[in-house]
Amino acid sequence: MNLKVSDIGEKRIVKYILSKCKSITPDDCAVTSLNNDLNLVSTTDMLIQSYHFPDFMDYYDMGFKSVTVNVSDIASMGAKPLGYLSSIALFNDLDWECFKQLFQGILDACDYYNIPLIGGDINQASEIIISGTALGLSKNVLRKNVYNKGDLIAITGDLGLQGLNFYKKIYKQPFAKVREGLILNDNGITAATDITDGLSSELYEMFNGEMGFLIYENKFDITDEFKKQAESLNIDYLDLILNFGEDFELLFIFPKCKKKTLEKLMNFKVIGEVIENSDIEIILSNGKKEKLVNKGYEHF
Repeated sequence: MNLKVSDIGEKRIVKYILSKCKSITPDDCAVTSLNNDLNLVSTTDMLIQSYHFPDFMDYYDMGFKSVTVNVSDIASMGAKPLGYLSSIALFNDLDWECFKQLFQGILDACDYYNIPLIGGDINQASEIIISGTALGLSKNVLRKNVYNKGDLIAITGDLGLQGLNFYKKIYKQPFAKVREGLILNDNGITAATDITDGLSSELYEMFNGEMGFLIYENKFDITDEFKKQAESLNIDYLDLILNFGEDFELLFIFPKCKKKTLEKLMNFKVIGEVIENSDIEIILSNGKKEKLVNKGYEHF
């Protein structure tokens, strides 16, 4: 019986592509060295209406989100956004007013991130598909797996809110953490990624197999209100925080000696540390230690 792509899964497909094309950067963005000691940082992300836009999301938010998901990758590399391209596939009987709302969301997002819309394409499909490409510039870039034993693991904000909103059938636009990415880069931090597929998935993406991660549930500062709302929806609150994603916060790893400096410049939460054990574990609020299961979002 022939294997299907659904048998392989997104992560293994990406690994296969990387094994066949050594010029691809195995990180959030591609990095191309320029002649003037700068790096061109580029990324692309495709959003399909039936998979990435819940029914309760309006067209304006679709457009805005399509920019944010790409700019968030630029932010995770510690680069300054430079420009954005948007290719859009539309179905024949989409109302003109709906398209204008979608496009206004793209324009307003570009204004918010202070980047120009510099090009794109229009095509036809059975549903809305938005494929965005964001470009950025940086002398140095943040990588996923450059860290040392004893370094601290941190996030730029609360997690699980988009997951909770999803189950409550509301949408609140998250924003890419461009400012925070630039601060991390300016202060010599070397390891970061953005949280799009869930914290557990991103930790495994940063995991280099040589040193382990230990995170602590109590360090997430989970409010009683968050727990109550999750319980009312019959959802495990910790599953929302660890595995849902879509919050577009940055996950980064830094030396302890940088903590006081960073605290003066940006808000973040230290949630764990890099340890000798070559595994990823979590200490729950009851004191029990468990291996963190990789359950983040994956296509196929």
